[in-house]
Amino acid sequence: MAAMVLEPPNGGSSAPAVERLPMPSRNPLPLSASQEAQVRDVFYDRVRRHCQPEIKAFAECAMGRTLSVPFACRETHRAMNGCMKAHATQAEEDAAREEWFSQRLERQRQREAKERRKLEQQKFLREWWGLPENERDAARRREAEEKLKRGERVGGFAARDRGKTGGEGEGKGR
Repeated sequence: MAAMVLEPPNGGSSAPAVERLPMPSRNPLPLSASQEAQVRDVFYDRVRRHCQPEIKAFAECAMGRTLSVPFACRETHRAMNGCMKAHATQAEEDAAREEWFSQRLERQRQREAKERRKLEQQKFLREWWGLPENERDAARRREAEEKLKRGERVGGFAARDRGKTGGEGEGKGR
């Protein structure tokens, strides 16, 4: 399999190098529905990047038209669809999945920053209005801080009733 060199979406390499994680394995763990939707979005973006000239030509043809678009822009529409079908392959989907996995660290940093801003805002509002922190809010804050410490879940967790593998009592109850 040939290695693919990807350009960043902004077209230049002036952006600082982003630390990326490798794909966990060639046969990745199953993802949740929302994670699969994110992979699909990356896939669609990659296909659109390949077919950008065809999409632009169709958009220019369709500009200012309503009912006449199917007739007047038939050739550009077919060219655009043909390009998108040609690039919407399983290999491209696999590359999109690898790109999604490689961006896990960046997404985790964004989530952590967002959660920190939320906690700071809550603290500011409590101080501003002079509200005491009740037990329920304190428990929510502790839970949010604990959630920040965990990594992104890929492949799910073990069932609660099963013990951890490699520990004492392995094989009991079977």
